[in-house]
Amino acid sequence: MEQKSFIYYGYSHATYRECRAMINSTNRAHAIIMNAWFLVMNLLYVLLSAMNLFGVSQELIGYYAIFSFLAVIYGAVLVIFQSFTLKHSIFFVYVNIAMLGTFGVVVSTLQPYMPAIMYFIMFIFVSLLYIGNMIRMLVASILGTFALLACSFCFKTFSIAYHDLYNAMIVLFLSSGLHYMFQRSRIEQFVLYQRDLQIQKELEIKSSFDSLTELLNRGRFFSISEEVLRINESKNEYMVLCLLDLDGFKQINDKMGHQMGDKVIQITGKIIAECVDEGKLFQTERQTSAWDLEKPLNLAGRLGGDEFIVLIRGKNSREEVIPLLQNMLDRLNAVKFDGFSGIQASFGATEIKSSERDMDGAYSRADAALYESKRAGKNQIHFSSANEENGEVQK
Repeated sequence: MEQKSFIYYGYSHATYRECRAMINSTNRAHAIIMNAWFLVMNLLYVLLSAMNLFGVSQELIGYYAIFSFLAVIYGAVLVIFQSFTLKHSIFFVYVNIAMLGTFGVVVSTLQPYMPAIMYFIMFIFVSLLYIGNMIRMLVASILGTFALLACSFCFKTFSIAYHDLYNAMIVLFLSSGLHYMFQRSRIEQFVLYQRDLQIQKELEIKSSFDSLTELLNRGRFFSISEEVLRINESKNEYMVLCLLDLDGFKQINDKMGHQMGDKVIQITGKIIAECVDEGKLFQTERQTSAWDLEKPLNLAGRLGGDEFIVLIRGKNSREEVIPLLQNMLDRLNAVKFDGFSGIQASFGATEIKSSERDMDGAYSRADAALYESKRAGKNQIHFSSANEENGEVQK
């Protein structure tokens, strides 16, 4: 069981690390919002200072202008270098905290007859917005508060500095508690969101594969294979579609029982996957709903019952495909278990035309080739050329 930690808001380090992408994204989004607010506030102070309204002294206009400039630069970096700032969001969080804290301290120092209200307002904002870890945020809070109080006792009267000390203790205590509760709640939301995504992914995976053979089911096979056709539209990749039907499967079920029939189907699926080099595919791609269709990976599926389908890629000619299919047939014929000897199957294969955008035409030609295999005596391979529109097949 993973050990929970106060540092990571009551969660384990592993859980916190799993949420890192969402934490970074949230921090960056909040940094943009906080910086926009900070910029608007400073520009407003520049305007009020220039007009000498509401007690905002004209002497402070230079300071407000400098912080406005810094906010513009900081915001531009966040927007322009999106991927970099997202990856290093925690660094930019502390830059923002430092900038806001410095502003609060400077404003407080330049107004020696007023309590440090602005600093404490930004202090609360920061505690609610950013996710770091409890220790780092406490250290940043304590350092900022120490800097404020040091300036207060140096530049303000004792009574106002004492008032800042009292407020600092209250705000530090409250903001730390609020920070812990808010960020714990956020991480809980991230964990629930990830759990929902995982459930959706598992459901998608389960809905994509045949439960008996672990090959692609009919719908998923055709959706992926037709996506392959679209992706390879300009590549003219050589591909072959093959249909495979077990011979005498009904007799196996009738004479030896459906349990034996299921075993035969399972073994057939395993041999097909191994022969088209799909073992590695199913160990990796089965764990994700994202398929890299640019890779010349073969696909294998179960259409239902004792019918299977294979999309062969990565070959250059029929002469390279036929040995693969023959090896598959030989391995099926060599199967022996529990008194059962030899799985016989008929194959119908066809080359896919470079102009084809769906599997309908290729499926019809492969089906005709499969029928020819059955008619010619079963347990053999027939190959239909992509240019043979009349249904003629070649053995």
